[in-house]
Amino acid sequence: MNRIFWLPALMLAFSGLANGVALGADTTAVITIHNGKFEPSELRLPAGVRSRITVRNQDAFPAEFESIPLSREVVVPPRGEVSFFVGPAAVGRYEYFNDFNHDMKGTVVLEAAGGQ
Repeated sequence: MNRIFWLPALMLAFSGLANGVALGADTTAVITIHNGKFEPSELRLPAGVRSRITVRNQDAFPAEFESIPLSREVVVPPRGEVSFFVGPAAVGRYEYFNDFNHDMKGTVVLEAAGGQ
């Protein structure tokens, strides 16, 4: 009798877990550092959700991804990568730069559903 009780309970628990993951899935994006530039220089993501950003450095020197409005500051080693989460945040434009080379700049654009 105990086995019969546990099977439906486990099925219910796993179905709830799977639904929660599907409904609350994060957005993922990649910014590449190549030849002393951020690519893309303008990254578009949905507003109001948590997003994972991975910064991949293909150059032979370190870079520091810094965004004051996003409250993020991470050093990306040469030929390495770093990931971090931002948001959920409001619709808007969020500037970032390389603190080791202020000529390297970019923007994260958070858009409402439908790209409006």
